Amino acid sequence: MSAAQFSRWRRVPREGQLPARVRRSLAKLGSDLSVARRKRHLTAEMIAERVGVAKATYLKVEKGDPTVSMGVYAMTLFVLGFPDAFADVADPRRDDTGLLLDVDRLPKRVRVKKEPTPL
Repeated sequence: MSAAQFSRWRRVPREGQLPARVRRSLAKLGSDLSVARRKRHLTAEMIAERVGVAKATYLKVEKGDPTVSMGVYAMTLFVLGFPDAFADVADPRRDDTGLLLDVDRLPKRVRVKKEPTPL
């Protein structure tokens, strides 16, 4: 199996396949994690050990690499003291588009159903 076939099989997004906004968001997250780690006076090796990944994988996290699993990002946030960071990411109460769609689906009129009359 070639590398290209393996990549397609795993469905790992390539750099060019991600929208620029997503790439920027991941890069910012990685940078923010790097700052948080350094503020805590922890080395990349220490965080990698606590997260349970190789140092090279953790360094990919700090670069915002999209091929690193979401679980590694979540565990990194947990180790750095942000245990609930993913809890509200897609919270339906904060989904403005979803809330607007709910309002659009409301009926224009509400009618009371008549009860069937006995025969």
